[in-house]
Amino acid sequence: MILAALQDTIVVPTAVYVIWIIMLVIAVLVILPLVVYLLQRTLTAARNIERYLAEMRDAGVGIANNTHHIKDLDDTIAVATQLLSTAESIKAHTGTIGSALTERVAKSRPEGGQR
Repeated sequence: MILAALQDTIVVPTAVYVIWIIMLVIAVLVILPLVVYLLQRTLTAARNIERYLAEMRDAGVGIANNTHHIKDLDDTIAVATQLLSTAESIKAHTGTIGSALTERVAKSRPEGGQR
């Protein structure tokens, strides 16, 4: 009963309804399409970022695959350095071995005779 009495006493001016309808029309015809457009642009940007990140990941994996042999090359250089020092040692001793063999051959031959 009190509610019915209040409803009878509250009078809403027509201007309120007109403003309300205008705001609804603006919301539906302007704001809603703008929101949809901005959300669509955001989605497109997010997909582009995802695609770029996938490309960067693939490039990074390719670089890692192509450069993981560098450690093996470092190991090869270390072994080659050792081989080089061994080869130099062999070369130095080759002269001594040649001289010793020449002396032995000369001692084993009779004087003035040739084989």
